[in-house]
Amino acid sequence: MQNIYEPAYVKNLFNKMSGSYERMNFITSFGFSIIWRKRFLQKLKNSDSQIEVLDLLSGLGENWKTLQKKYPNANIHGLDFSEEMVNKSKIKNATSFQNRINIIQQDLLKNQLTSNHFDFVSCAFGLKTFDNSQLEILGKTLELILKQNGEFSFIEISVPKSPFLKNVYGFYLGKIIPILGKIFLGNPSDYKMLWNYTKNFSNCKETKLIFEKYNLEVKYNSYFFGCATGISGRKL
Repeated sequence: MQNIYEPAYVKNLFNKMSGSYERMNFITSFGFSIIWRKRFLQKLKNSDSQIEVLDLLSGLGENWKTLQKKYPNANIHGLDFSEEMVNKSKIKNATSFQNRINIIQQDLLKNQLTSNHFDFVSCAFGLKTFDNSQLEILGKTLELILKQNGEFSFIEISVPKSPFLKNVYGFYLGKIIPILGKIFLGNPSDYKMLWNYTKNFSNCKETKLIFEKYNLEVKYNSYFFGCATGISGRKL
């Protein structure tokens, strides 16, 4: 049976979805993804200093515009391991960001990032593709790459507590989104996987407990009645 958390499987999935992922992310969140991205980045304090900012699992660079406004003098880095996501984000970097974003193509679980280097780390909608053992690696990596008192914020699509919202959201993501995925891709199974990952992940509570093992002060955050959850905090 295929391990859906195997990096090669995840990479292939996002390579195939890269052409429509930004639109589908908007659709799957009922349009709230734009608002949620801004809100989770508000957990990070602003700075005009010459600092280092890392956007993990950066996809198509959806966080970069907000990060540039928050950190106008920063070196902003985006990391992703999907070749197609990286190729498309490079085009966006050239056309919309004057190539000011340093795009890194690496597997986060086997990265070559510099220790004690980053002031701020962000990550949107990527946690669900990790199992708990991989989240342990991620927590340890975060401790390693952040400067002391460096801040982080993560957000993920989640399963709401409300039975009504859970049923509606589950039907929408599990049934409707695959149909839209077929329209965009000709393959509904790819986007159905997003709901499978979300169901398995549930919310960021377990991630909070894992990250707290690694010298990180972690706060749990909920957005729109738990349809998205996140964690934020700093390195102690």
